[in-house]
Amino acid sequence: MSTINRFHGLTTRPHFFTVPFNHAKPNEESIRVFGREVVATTRENDALPWLVFLQGGPGFGSPRPEDNSGWLKRALQEYRVLLLDQRGTGLSTPVTHQTMARFASPAEMADYLKHFRADAIVQDAELIRKQLAGEQTRWSVLGQSYGGFCAVHYLSAAPHGLREVYITGGLPSLYRPTDDVYRATYKRVKDKNDLFYARYPEDEVRVQEIIKTLMSQKVILPSGGLLSPRRFQQLGLGFGASDGFEELHYLLENSFVEGPQGPELSYAFLRGVEDLQSFDMNPIFAILHESIYCQESASNWAAERVRNEYPEFALSPARRVLFTGEMIYPWMFDEYAYLQPLKEAAYLLAKYDGWPRLYDIAVLQANSVPCAAAMYYNDMYVERQYSEETARSIRGIKTWVTSEYEHNGLRADGEKVLGHLMALLRGEIA
Repeated sequence: MSTINRFHGLTTRPHFFTVPFNHAKPNEESIRVFGREVVATTRENDALPWLVFLQGGPGFGSPRPEDNSGWLKRALQEYRVLLLDQRGTGLSTPVTHQTMARFASPAEMADYLKHFRADAIVQDAELIRKQLAGEQTRWSVLGQSYGGFCAVHYLSAAPHGLREVYITGGLPSLYRPTDDVYRATYKRVKDKNDLFYARYPEDEVRVQEIIKTLMSQKVILPSGGLLSPRRFQQLGLGFGASDGFEELHYLLENSFVEGPQGPELSYAFLRGVEDLQSFDMNPIFAILHESIYCQESASNWAAERVRNEYPEFALSPARRVLFTGEMIYPWMFDEYAYLQPLKEAAYLLAKYDGWPRLYDIAVLQANSVPCAAAMYYNDMYVERQYSEETARSIRGIKTWVTSEYEHNGLRADGEKVLGHLMALLRGEIA
């Protein structure tokens, strides 16, 4: 029997769904997908339409509600919300180094991991819609970041299941190759580095001192992993969020303490680095991130290859250190302890060129599902120019391009962001 919890004006109920692992072979292996129903306590018995939330990532579970605030507060005024843990994440059948250990070979592991992209996520959602809402009842979708990629695939593959779609920071390119995506991303990340050092000029020297230390000695993190210079450089991942500069700056402030042999990197700093790097805890992100852009082509470690076109990201203690962003590199499967067991599978997937197409442009051009999308002018993760190209290919979509927010606008000011999109979709604002 499902457990119902009531707190802070919210009523939640867990749902577990059994879905085919491979939707092309529905009678073979199955997996579990978890969704958390959330409704305002005052409306829990009302016949409300469903809004399913598709989380960013890939590879991260849906948010766990703590109170009636943010975008959820606005949504619950009109919807019954389903916070979906996309397959492989959260309480759904998980993908971790532990669960992958059951496979006899890297090839088997890679074949399994091919089924965790947007196409399978949307097929799961369609089965769940029919069970929760009913075969003939459409539901609404809110897609944040990668969740928006999934929502656009939903529009392309199963628009009959959709009542309306809201997208925040997640309109993907429909056709550009992976290399184009990373060329744009490196330029955005460089700009963010310039802004970071302009805000905190004192951190330029701090960062150089840290790099000198990491280049001259082996530094082990509290959990046992190696903190190499290039792993430290990955701390720019958060620069695309409104609080990303502060998060790193306050970490750097606490970087050194006076040890028995002189200055050394502090335990608090090393713990902080680990807290900001969850690649081995959420391995789908590391293994499949580049594949979310692939259609009938292989990524071949695009971020690593394209980086060679931007020599300013090369590490040297004698010049300004540029942090990297949302890039995955092959060396990570050597330096992150719990990615190491997945290394050979990751290399096989980087070479795999059989990824199916995710977007049917003809279907999108004939779209009849009401859609509204927020595009962030300086988005570091999803190139605005490419999002605008995509918007021109989705019939009837209403767009809001804003420089008021960074990529995490839905988290930072969700009630206003979602409210704006709802008003835009309904013609209440131009």
